[in-house]
Amino acid sequence: MSQHTVKSYDEELARLTNVIARMGGMAEAQFASAMQALAKRDSDLAARVAAGDVRIDELEQEIQQMTIRMLALRQPVAGDLRQIVAALKTSSELERVGDYAANVAKRSLVLDQLPAVKPVSAVLHLARIVQEILKDVLDAYIEGDVDKAKQVWNRDEEVDDMYTGLFRELLTYMIEDPRTITACSHLMFMAKNIERIGDHATNIAEILHFAVTGATIQGERPKGPSVEAPEP
Repeated sequence: MSQHTVKSYDEELARLTNVIARMGGMAEAQFASAMQALAKRDSDLAARVAAGDVRIDELEQEIQQMTIRMLALRQPVAGDLRQIVAALKTSSELERVGDYAANVAKRSLVLDQLPAVKPVSAVLHLARIVQEILKDVLDAYIEGDVDKAKQVWNRDEEVDDMYTGLFRELLTYMIEDPRTITACSHLMFMAKNIERIGDHATNIAEILHFAVTGATIQGERPKGPSVEAPEP
């Protein structure tokens, strides 16, 4: 992005990106902590994550205020306008990531009261893939890296395929051992939350691509086969 005649305008744009970076870091940390709480059956950590998305919500409101002010006072056009709108949209996506991480943590609190079940490891594996995707798209956003954003976009199908396989594994597990139905049902909701975090990361990739290039990513978003899954 070229510099503007008014230096404070560049400073405002840089600050906007910095707040998005901070919000993204918090969302990443919330997600990672939620998965650590699940892996270690750490109820204290899960409780902190479940109650910890307030700061992410506050940053979303801060970004909304910043963008409204910039739109009103700077009257941006072309790339500047796309950058500001992209920040507003991305903050909304990150707020949802924080919400889903909190949902996972809340279900971890319930799982901690039940006997451990084997499919937890498969849920953690799905989460590791989505964590990679979320990190990559946030790096791409900060760097303005369209190629990296496209790589994230192309991984959506991988997440969908993994989620579909996990959904079927959980159903099989419940059929074979009805005693696990409660635990596996919670894992099914958690897996859906994680898959949705992957969707939001893909959305950010699309937002970034448009912000930088002024064009949408060509082609249909790669999607794996769908399953009838519960919504969180």
